[in-house]
Amino acid sequence: MKFEKNMGTLDRAIRIVIAVAIAVLYFTGNLSGLTATVLGIFAIIFIITSTVGFCPLYTVIGLSTCKK
Repeated sequence: MKFEKNMGTLDRAIRIVIAVAIAVLYFTGNLSGLTATVLGIFAIIFIITSTVGFCPLYTVIGLSTCKK
């Protein structure tokens, strides 16, 4: 299945930075419990969507951060 990219470079970079920040907070012991689980899931989603350049939520709301 092929998806049309809908995430621009800046958007992808910001998501990766957020995911890395969450990972650092988790591995340094500053996140734990339910908060760590929820943010960890978001971090994984951010990494996946940044890697492929496609965000399903953007499709639902009709948003694209790609330059035309």
